[in-house]
Amino acid sequence: QVQLAESGGGLVQTGGSLRLSCAGSGRTLSNDVMGWFRQAPGKGREFVAAISWTGDATFYADSVRGRFTISRDNAKNTVYLQINSLKPEDTAVYYCAADVSRPRRFPQIPGEYDYWGQGTQVTVSS
Repeated sequence: QVQLAESGGGLVQTGGSLRLSCAGSGRTLSNDVMGWFRQAPGKGREFVAAISWTGDATFYADSVRGRFTISRDNAKNTVYLQINSLKPEDTAVYYCAADVSRPRRFPQIPGEYDYWGQGTQVTVSS
């Protein structure tokens, strides 16, 4: 069993930046594909980015590619999401998730992930 805890959210102005962290506990995350999702009020959970267990491959949703960067530090059992050039439409609760199945492709559907954190709120003011 693994527990995931996100942090780093907050209130920022349009154009600002934040760095979200997702710390794992209970066991190592180094064998898992890790993903970030977000959920805006009244909307479904949306895929944002994913990273391979080694960290050498990443994948992004079209809506964030070029502005968001996912990374990981397996020594710290932590995954990060650097978010730049924030827009009001980026306002959402951001969740990290772990896929323990060692998939051959990056999972983009919430149901493909096994463990979730509690989320961290990101609010972008215009």
